[in-house]
Amino acid sequence: MKGAIVFLVVFAIVVVITLGNTAIPPGIYLYNMFLPNTEAASGYFIAGSSIDAVTAIIAVINGVIYAFIAWLMFTLVTMGRKKTSQNVVVNIHNEPQSPPPPPQ
Repeated sequence: MKGAIVFLVVFAIVVVITLGNTAIPPGIYLYNMFLPNTEAASGYFIAGSSIDAVTAIIAVINGVIYAFIAWLMFTLVTMGRKKTSQNVVVNIHNEPQSPPPPPQ
């Protein structure tokens, strides 16, 4: 559950940062690699805002990649901290601790 919160927080922060500067790697490179010659989509704005479609796509790509890296690091660090061993003593001979009561 904590990992999901880490993922969402990093995703939101990176998306907001990338909306201001689309030159942050690797989003722009992946966009140009998988969607070449689609710069014409930069004229389409999202839901009445001043954010064009290309900028939003690059922001989401960056958000997913950096959030996944942050989630993976968080998961590995928390798994590394949980490596505490506990010694458990199991008595398989159920010998009574005190003598049985005398017959009446």
